[in-house]
Amino acid sequence: MSGTSADKLAFTVPSGRRRVTPVRVGREFRRDRLLPQLLRRAVLDDEGQQCVQVRLGAKDAANPAARALLDTEAGTAVQLGQVLGDTEYAALFPRLIGYELDTAEPFLLYDPPRGTAVSRIHVMGAADQEIFTRDLMLALCLLQGQGLVPRGVSPATVLWDGARVQLWGLESVTRIGRPRRPWGRSPFCPPEQRGGEGAADPRDAVWSAAQVLYRLATGRPGPADRPPADLGEHRKLDRTLRDAFAPRAADRPTPAQVLDLVAPGAARRVRAAVPPDETRPHHEAFEEALRLKRQAPAARPRERTGSGVLCPYCLETIEHDPSKLFVTDSRMQYKPLDLKGINNPVRLTDVMRGAVQKCTADPEFPTHYIPVPYLTNGHPLTVAMVGQSSTGKSHLLTQMIAAITDGGLEPYGLKWQSVNPEQHARFVRDRVQPLRGGKVLDHTAALGMDDFARFVESLLITDPRGQVRPVAFFDLGGEDLVRTDAALRFLLGVDALVFVVDPALALPLPQLDHARERWGVAVNRDGDLAFGTVLDRLPKNGGYVDVPAAMVLGKADLLRFQPPVDRWLARPPATSLDPELTRDESRDVYGLLRRHAGQAWLRPFDAIRRCTLHIASATGGQEDHGRYPAGAGPRRVLEPLLSLLAMHGLIQVPGGADALAVGEAPALEAVPPEGSGESGGGELQ
Repeated sequence: MSGTSADKLAFTVPSGRRRVTPVRVGREFRRDRLLPQLLRRAVLDDEGQQCVQVRLGAKDAANPAARALLDTEAGTAVQLGQVLGDTEYAALFPRLIGYELDTAEPFLLYDPPRGTAVSRIHVMGAADQEIFTRDLMLALCLLQGQGLVPRGVSPATVLWDGARVQLWGLESVTRIGRPRRPWGRSPFCPPEQRGGEGAADPRDAVWSAAQVLYRLATGRPGPADRPPADLGEHRKLDRTLRDAFAPRAADRPTPAQVLDLVAPGAARRVRAAVPPDETRPHHEAFEEALRLKRQAPAARPRERTGSGVLCPYCLETIEHDPSKLFVTDSRMQYKPLDLKGINNPVRLTDVMRGAVQKCTADPEFPTHYIPVPYLTNGHPLTVAMVGQSSTGKSHLLTQMIAAITDGGLEPYGLKWQSVNPEQHARFVRDRVQPLRGGKVLDHTAALGMDDFARFVESLLITDPRGQVRPVAFFDLGGEDLVRTDAALRFLLGVDALVFVVDPALALPLPQLDHARERWGVAVNRDGDLAFGTVLDRLPKNGGYVDVPAAMVLGKADLLRFQPPVDRWLARPPATSLDPELTRDESRDVYGLLRRHAGQAWLRPFDAIRRCTLHIASATGGQEDHGRYPAGAGPRRVLEPLLSLLAMHGLIQVPGGADALAVGEAPALEAVPPEGSGESGGGELQ
């Protein structure tokens, strides 16, 4: 091997443990000129272990699309390793040794490939073709069982050692049902995939496999859009794969159907080898929890007392008073605003948009000013982020607001404006731009002894009916909530809660051990103290708190290869709210927390009648030396807020706001039990 580098290499092994070893690497090459990954052989000198490194150079690593390919490859390899373990089927795929993705030059490490790429094999004998077909269809069946479709099956990605197949090219994998995207080369790329038409189907890969087999049988590629004219001259190929060349996926056989032609019963044995689903009891517990919520008394509309608005700084009630208005001068100093000389309505509206009112509700509180639009558009909708320090609330809230200002609400018929242009510009300059540029935001300063809530930002949201409402965001130091009248008054006025779950604190999964060690934290089986403190102070109606809430499993990039996080984190952004999808995500997050973290971490869901659960990552990856190597790429940060806005009626959803969170009662559930006296008379004849 060329190269004598003795650099240290640090990476995570599939079990989650960290490994640091000297490494020697060989010459680098590119397997496919259309793909960014670089390959080289390496030796891990702590054990003399030979391997192959798949990596991105610094230039390609700056491209989010290239990183996404490496993430896909790593996630697929980890998932297959977990499912297949030491079974005979594990050899059908490359074995992952380790990975390091949150770094300037991310990489994967594999055992050396087994066999030769079939692109180097001219033709294959009939006996080998049968074994080859069996193995390739086994691999496709196993991927289908995990909800995956490999788009890159070709002579370059299928290896053969004379006895068994090994399928590489895992960066090409997509999920069944995702929109097709052009990938690969003709004729191995099926027609619908080449055109980017419809949704990914397991039978897409059957076309690709059939084309590989035709080339091995004949020594030449087949046509790109129809069955080969001479297929009948190759009896075994014709018997097993004639329909696999159908131009439409719907007309092709599934991998299991082809497999059972060459190895009867093999598809059933593959299904039996995959571990059973362990999430079912947790999903059933979720459905039972929703059933109990549906049976609880409906939420009472909150009564608003008085015409004042809660000051977001001193948390006292304040009335709009035109005699206390100010604007800033050229030196950014506040000066009184005299409205007497302004007669033009257009100019008056513009001036008032930038004006502030001095709040004197609490004489003991330091001088502060409230933007006038905050006081003149009805009661603000207050959204409080809840969680103990270092849970990632600040990063999540920053990216949530950034997503709004990027137009993320527009598909839902909502428009936004800043409450105060100057304050909003400062928020973007000090928070959004540095984070998007890859800078790790400073930790939020500690709250004072008597503080429990910090006002972060406010926006004016206009719903499809043209009604405008301020939405104010607070960072709630729940563990610092002292039992004072002010704290209780604030909590009683909160309109929506976002509980942020830190996976490092909640989930005792081995892949989080390195993060816990780096941050100096440990798993807390008793749940987040901030959650309990807030919930203890909120009144209940019919056994449940009536304030709508969202629970967010934050920092989800730490778990991007963990089911079901992998499935949701990779979903493309939605453009409409689907109650069924929202409940599916809630069920999956509930199941993950109930199974691994325990019921204490689900206390907000158990205590609050309308509560949805979400997966989100504010940054898309972890920091490396104080920066995010590829910038901070948020994923699913807006979904929790969309759910809250729907529960407050700003977004209309099928079935109404309640259906989004608790679902609609099935017909059987709505039928009174026998003997309840509520049947309304009459009997079934």
